[in-house]
Amino acid sequence: MSNRVVEGRMVTPERLAELVEGEPPLEAESIEDAEKACPECGENVLSVGYMPSVTEFVTAYKCQECSWSDTDR
Repeated sequence: MSNRVVEGRMVTPERLAELVEGEPPLEAESIEDAEKACPECGENVLSVGYMPSVTEFVTAYKCQECSWSDTDR
């Protein structure tokens, strides 16, 4: 699935990566379920892999319901 609802808004993989990173990525993969609960509110967490630069690949995790996010950096 390419688009998902996050904090009440439909987002693309690129937009989800931008929410976590603060800047648009060069490229982003599909959004997936992270198979874990948010440590702040207990709701579902999504993951997206993206490239913030040509030499780096990052996996970001973002709660669907609250502002919590994290990366594998």
